[in-house]
Amino acid sequence: MTAMTTGTPTTHLRDFRVLTFDVVGTLIDFETAITGGLERIGAAAGVTVDPETALSHYRAARYEAEAGLFPDDLARCYTRIAPKLGLPDTPENADAMVAALGTAAPFADSVDALAALGRRFRLIAMTNARRWAFDLYAARLGNPFDASFTVDETGCEKPDPAYFGQVIDHVAGLGHGPGEILHVAQSQYHDIGPARRLGLTSAWIERRAGRAGYGGTIAPEQFTEPEHHFHSLGALAAAVEASFDATRAEATQDRPPRCTNKEQGATQ
Repeated sequence: MTAMTTGTPTTHLRDFRVLTFDVVGTLIDFETAITGGLERIGAAAGVTVDPETALSHYRAARYEAEAGLFPDDLARCYTRIAPKLGLPDTPENADAMVAALGTAAPFADSVDALAALGRRFRLIAMTNARRWAFDLYAARLGNPFDASFTVDETGCEKPDPAYFGQVIDHVAGLGHGPGEILHVAQSQYHDIGPARRLGLTSAWIERRAGRAGYGGTIAPEQFTEPEHHFHSLGALAAAVEASFDATRAEATQDRPPRCTNKEQGATQ
């Protein structure tokens, strides 16, 4: 994918020291897990499930005041979704949806991109998922993180500023300030908007590029232009390497020319 930059970046990608990551939706393909689970239930019941319609119903369920923690809340969400899709509303199917999210897979570029980025930066996970689910996801991602924060530890969910504050405090303990953090995420609602309001630089990974709407993610009240914008995590990793390559090229250009043997002899 072609890398894009929108807004005015506060610093070069090479100048960051810590990358913080949203996990579900940015690194882990939760939408496919949701639609796949519903399609399997539908196939058993002889019902065809339209993926985008299913995601819109899921998104509406996650807006509800009684929404619980992810992915456990998929059981409750299923009871809202099933009647609208014509699926049998049974406890077994509700449990199957939670299990389906536990098996959600990484995006195709996530593992390699995280490995590359981990050679350049400290990587910290920030997820609204429960710890049990995050541990499964982290293992599939190759356990690339130097630290991780889940809703079980933070006691709150993004976009709550208190969640971000706990991570910023942790990074401060490592000797790095907010200006050295790049927050990497796909959710405008949970991540990009809050990061901007807290003065953090963000990289928006637009996983749904080319598709309308916000899929299974809660829509923001207002779109936030990110400092950096990519269609994949691999594109971000490539842009980081290009930034470091530019540093080396600049250093070479600034280096004084070496004398040849003839020139050295002329000065002796």
